[in-house]
Parts: sequence; C-alpha cells; structure tokens
Amino acid sequence: MTTFVREETAALEGSIEPAADPGRRATPAGSPPAGGERPGAARTRLYVLDGLRLVAALMVVMFHYMGFDDWFESPWGKSSRDTFPQVHEVAGYGWLGVELFFLISGFVICMSCWGRTPRQFAVSRFVRLYPAYWFAIAATTTVLVTRPGGTDLPASDVLTNFSMFQELLGARDVDGVYWSLWAELRFYLLFAIVAVMGLTYRRVVGFCAAWLLLAAIASSSDIGLLTLIAVPQYAAFFVGGIVIYLMRRFEPKPVLWLMLGASWLLAQNQLPGLVSDAEASTHTNLSWWWSLAVVTVFYALVLGAALGRLDFFNWRWLTVAGALTYPLYLLHEDIGWEIIRHTHDALPPRYLVPVLVAAMLGAAWLVHKFVEKPLAKALKTWLTPAGEKTPRRDRERLPGQTS
Repeated sequence: MTTFVREETAALEGSIEPAADPGRRATPAGSPPAGGERPGAARTRLYVLDGLRLVAALMVVMFHYMGFDDWFESPWGKSSRDTFPQVHEVAGYGWLGVELFFLISGFVICMSCWGRTPRQFAVSRFVRLYPAYWFAIAATTTVLVTRPGGTDLPASDVLTNFSMFQELLGARDVDGVYWSLWAELRFYLLFAIVAVMGLTYRRVVGFCAAWLLLAAIASSSDIGLLTLIAVPQYAAFFVGGIVIYLMRRFEPKPVLWLMLGASWLLAQNQLPGLVSDAEASTHTNLSWWWSLAVVTVFYALVLGAALGRLDFFNWRWLTVAGALTYPLYLLHEDIGWEIIRHTHDALPPRYLVPVLVAAMLGAAWLVHKFVEKPLAKALKTWLTPAGEKTPRRDRERLPGQTS
C-alpha cells in the first residue's frame, strides 16, 4: 500500500499542493509583504482535501443510485423511494456533493494558478480535465448506443460534447453529470482574467468582491448574458474556496472573514432554488435547513483543512482518493443505471449498490492509471514549447484531480 500511495502521489499534480512560487523572489505589487504570509502553509499539501473530494463524489453517486427518481423508466423497475424506503430521503441530499466540489475547486484553482503564467495554467487545466472526460464520453456513448432501444442522442451532439462547450452550443449532454463541467469552465475563464493581470492578494480579493456582486445582480435580473457569465447559482461556492485559500496563504484577515461571510450568505440565498430542483429530481420534500447545515459543514471542513485544524486527517494515502474522484464522477451515472437495469433482479438492491460502487471505483482507478496519466503526460509534452522550463510541481507530478 505504501508503494502504491507513493506512486499515486508522484502521479498527481499539486492540485492540493502548490508549486514553489516564483513570485516569492519578490513581493508582487499590491500584495501584503512576504511576512504577512503563513510560513510554509502555502506549500504544504492538503491530503485531507483529496479525501473530501472523494466524499463529495460518493454523495453524488448515492444521490443518483438511491435518491434520484426523475426518470421515464426507473432502472430499479420501481421508484427509488420504494426501492430504498429507509435511505431514499437521506440519499436525496447527495446532490450537495457538487457544492463541496465547487468549494474545493475555488481553493485549488487559485492555488494552482499562483506562481504560473496564464499559458501554463491553461495547459495544466486542459490536460487535467480532458483525457478522462474524452474517455468517459466514448465509454458512455458506447453503452447508450448498444443498450436495448439504443439512444436518441444525435451523433452531432456526441461530437460536440468532446469540446465540453455543449451547453453553450445547444447540444445535449451525453451524461447528465457533465452539466457541472460547464460551470467549472466558466469559473476558469473568469479567473483567467486575474491570471492574465497577474495574481496578487488585492487583485484576487477584488475579483471575489466583483464576482459576488455580479452574481447577486444576475440572480435577480433577466439579463441572459450576465447570468451566463456570473454563474449566480454557484459563484458563492467558488468564491468561498478562493477566499479560504487566501486565508491559508495570507492569514485570516478581517476583510477575508467578511468576504467568506458574504459568500456563505449568497450561497444560502441560492439554496431554495437548488433545493427545489433537487425535490423535482427525487420526488421528496427536502429541508432547506438541513441543506444549509450541510453546506455550512462543508465551509467549516474546507476552512478547517486550510487553517490546519484537520491536520490529524492529513494522511498521505488520501492521494489515492483524489485520483479516483474525477473518473468516478464522470462514469457512474448512465453506465451505472444500465448495470442496475440489467442486474437488479439477480441481486437485492442493498447488495447491488455497494458492489456497483466498488466496481465503479475500480473502473475509476483503471481510467486514472491507463488513460489519464499517460495521455495527460503526452498532451503536456505536446503543448509545452521546446526549451520552456516546466514548473517544479509538473516535473514532479502529472496532472491530478482539481475539481
């Protein structure tokens, strides 16, 4: 196990562990002095966030397998509520795992961008997101096409999915979970503005304040372009993660506490709509209070990890959890439903779910090992100009999970 963890650590990009920061050679204009940074904190890997990412992915898996009930023909042969009467309602809150993903993503992307050129950042995100995603599209499409009855998804939509911009281009997702990747991409594009200007403490704080304001305006306006850009339903979670990273790097300053509070307030303001959407998918009454409690726990966990309060969970082997998260998220929904549809009569649901989850984790590891790592390495080599010095973190690791 120790050898395996060492290999996986060597294979992961510093998504939870930043590079040696070139900016440390001189204090960027507009940033607090170097003495204002927490010594060594910005360069310590947070393995606990790898574990939290896997928790988030498993929450979404449980939601789709035992909570989701919004299909024309349930793969279980009857509703999820009737199939899992004891856990259906609890599993119905699993959609909140996506909010945890976004919160961690804000933290990780800010950290990953610090000390990199915009081009290096763009390459690192590209080689991280696309290899497993392309494989997932091919695998899921194959399952959908070969199942009894096939699929009505046009070939053009399938091909458009390979760009990850299918929602913008009016094409349907091959798999329903891909919707969250479009939210992630918009976050990347917005944050790229700050990256091009050069990351400093003040610029990132200003970016967070401006994004929260735009998201608040967009949520009460009918301006489609503003809603598209500001991502109002999820902006608060991305901003929350960014602010928590700033707290880790520059100490928890009063302005950052105020920004984090504003992020939490906007998040709770968006929850009623998100809860309503989840209720439509589960056909179950879900509590806004319970949802808010879970979201608040997420904020507390990421903040606790960033400030060292969860160091007793900072186990090195959790890099394995981080490696499994993204492929698991991409593969589990439609492929899992098809497996359920063909096996639920042979194996009782209480046994089928854990067996299926274990199988999906195994498939995720295979995709990470034999698709993500080699293809990411090849893409990074291809996209990096000859003679360019590779950031130290990339010399040590191939791209790992970032969102």
